[in-house]
Amino acid sequence: MGMNNGEIHPLNANGGIAEEKKPFKIFVGYDPREEIAFEVCRYSILKRSSIPVEIIPIKQSDLRKNGLYWRERNQLESTEFSFTRFLTPHLANFEGWAMFVDCDFLYLADIKELRDLIDNKYAIMCVQHDYTPKETTKMDGAVQTVYPRKNWSSMVLYNCGHPKNRVLNPDTVNTQTGAYLHRFQWLEDDDIGSIPFVWNFLEGHNRVVDNDPTTSPKAVHYTRGGPWFEAWKNCEFADLWLNEMEEYLKQSKN
Repeated sequence: MGMNNGEIHPLNANGGIAEEKKPFKIFVGYDPREEIAFEVCRYSILKRSSIPVEIIPIKQSDLRKNGLYWRERNQLESTEFSFTRFLTPHLANFEGWAMFVDCDFLYLADIKELRDLIDNKYAIMCVQHDYTPKETTKMDGAVQTVYPRKNWSSMVLYNCGHPKNRVLNPDTVNTQTGAYLHRFQWLEDDDIGSIPFVWNFLEGHNRVVDNDPTTSPKAVHYTRGGPWFEAWKNCEFADLWLNEMEEYLKQSKN
């Protein structure tokens, strides 16, 4: 991916100068039924980013063509990227830091702020939600499953060069259980760094507290279903997403 294949940067291991020059890689889960969500998510990141970023859709059809993904689809998978997300370190050539994020996010802050939270002592970093969904079905009727670390894997900063993440090769991603992958069972608890919840602000679950800016979302996650689905046109923060979509559509015509 990108132009840096095969280059060796001695400072990568500790996030030094070499890392600064390379664009920050952001892999976004792509589902053909939610193409507009992907486009708006991408637009919202690029529009606010003060650092170079490279946004790469994770498309299951491409991964299958390239022999990286062959898992049979399970009816509990609500999106095409339920498992493919865990190929992020592999797709980043196990180098530097990269991010994975679901397409149902709207970014409201500069991604540099998130990148600046990176701490090389961790294998991954994410928002550590303590979360039990109220709904029993998801946006399009898929069954809502409840499990430990629910939603942790929806936005993850991966230390792709970390030795423990080497296990995330295509074989593992295609054969391991959902529990193993979504609960990060290849890691110890202290390998997982914590990010403030405002970077994965769950619509309908997290709350903005008046006069407390630390609770104001930097990225809204429309985890129940976003305004691109008819049934969720009136969800919280729907107007922000719809405005961003209008702006994206205007700009893409130019």
